[in-house]
Amino acid sequence: MAHHTAPHHAPPPPPPPRPDTSEGPAHPRVLEPVTLVVLVVLAAVGAVIGIDLVSKLGISANTSVVGALVAMLIGRIPLNFLRRMRSVHRQNLAQSAISAATFASANALLTSVAVPYVFGRTDLVWPMLAGAFAGLLIDAWVLYRSFGSRLLPADAAWPPGTAAAETIKAGDRGGRRALILAGGTAVGLAGTLFSLPLSAAGVAFLGNVWALAMFGVGLLLRQYSPDLFSTDLGAGYIPHGVMVGAGIVALGQAVHMLLGRRGSRRAGREAAPAPEPAAPDPTTAYTVDESALRRSLVRGYALFTAGAALLAVLGGLVGDMSPLGLVGWVLFAAFAALVHELIVGLAAMQSGWFPSFAVTLIFLVLGLAMGIPSVPLALFIGYVSATGPAFADMGYDLKAGWLLRREHRPWDPYEREGRRQQFLAALIGFAVALAVVALAWRSYFGQGLIPPVAKVYADTIRNGLGDADAVRTMLLWALPGALIQLLGGTRRQMGVMLATGLLILTPQACWLVLGALVVRVGYRRFRGPAADEELNLVGAGLIAGSSLGDSAQILKT
Repeated sequence: MAHHTAPHHAPPPPPPPRPDTSEGPAHPRVLEPVTLVVLVVLAAVGAVIGIDLVSKLGISANTSVVGALVAMLIGRIPLNFLRRMRSVHRQNLAQSAISAATFASANALLTSVAVPYVFGRTDLVWPMLAGAFAGLLIDAWVLYRSFGSRLLPADAAWPPGTAAAETIKAGDRGGRRALILAGGTAVGLAGTLFSLPLSAAGVAFLGNVWALAMFGVGLLLRQYSPDLFSTDLGAGYIPHGVMVGAGIVALGQAVHMLLGRRGSRRAGREAAPAPEPAAPDPTTAYTVDESALRRSLVRGYALFTAGAALLAVLGGLVGDMSPLGLVGWVLFAAFAALVHELIVGLAAMQSGWFPSFAVTLIFLVLGLAMGIPSVPLALFIGYVSATGPAFADMGYDLKAGWLLRREHRPWDPYEREGRRQQFLAALIGFAVALAVVALAWRSYFGQGLIPPVAKVYADTIRNGLGDADAVRTMLLWALPGALIQLLGGTRRQMGVMLATGLLILTPQACWLVLGALVVRVGYRRFRGPAADEELNLVGAGLIAGSSLGDSAQILKT
């Protein structure tokens, strides 16, 4: 009985242990007055840079390094209330806000609303802006809830995120690390003056070797296929077919991973738990288990469905389509949005490049083949194109934050709070981007300043497939893409990366990627494990310099 289990002479139970807070204060918050003002101002700058470059030059700039550098400079202004910006974690919040605003304004919002505008339906711009913003928010939320899982692990490459973190750490610590990083930044910045994509070499120093080798091969085949095979592998939907096959297998691998672990975990609970060796580094443990990842993806699909339904109502599709056709449109739009962001995110995780335009074009071709009417198809493509870039960009930012927070103890609660604050910083960037695009789109479009990819989407919708063999070509080339992706497995994403390379025509990028990989492998054999840190700094510097050069092009425009 209960009164026999606690004798009078038993000592009282010890008090619960107090949390270990010896390693410093709580994570900085975005709602701190000075931090909030800095985030809003930087987000406005990033949004303007984003829409200006994507509409005038057709390029997207990764401004996260710019935000980190500006935050460093603000922290060194001799005013007491600005000294707080010397914190590397506040600088991380600053780079998260400005990069979120840049990609949201350029790749998600302005490009999406340009599709119905170019198609001749200016009355659909505002409904498209609302739908694209909803897709953007859902896109970022899914990544936030999935980062740190087996599908999207924190210790994967995420090269631009590594570059941002190394920049912030070098600025904070100085010394030899800062000199190496500064040298790489100078070289990367000089490369933009000669139109050399040195960021490609920087990515090769940071990313997965197998994935980047396939990426380099794809770039090589795209550039030299007319000379080698007397045909352009970038034409005729060949790379799109490779991406379709690789993307289907990648999606299947993700589903298998999510469902296949359930039985093994259940069996493990029934058996006596075996002691596991302590992990050498707790920061590399998954912070999102398979069940939480499943819930996030299912809820993401449900939210994408709600967003597509909202767009259908605001866009007037209720009166233009049959009830069954409208339901099919909504469900297919939600599916395309989710698959688009996953494929783009996996490619960005391994290589730092995300094939958003190519994957959106694949769904556009599928929509044409399915016979979706032109106006619903224009809204469908605008909605799908709004997802993916923010997914990849938030992965970069959370990777940077993860690297900056790894030394904090206790680590897990600090890491989770840091991710939450970064997500809030991104939401601030999204809100500012929405305001900038809402105010500026009439002025830009009225001057004929329209993102080139939006013109491609609209022209493709207007002209149709044109070639009856397009779908057949895609299905034929899907086979090698699927096979390569299957052989590479989930961690390497070789098929997706080969297709990404085939879809990109950047002169000399193939030699920079493949050459940097050769240097990386050879230097590591010569220097051993010490080579990794040095090459990470060089690669981060090259990416940072290229990003600064791309952002500086706004001065030319």
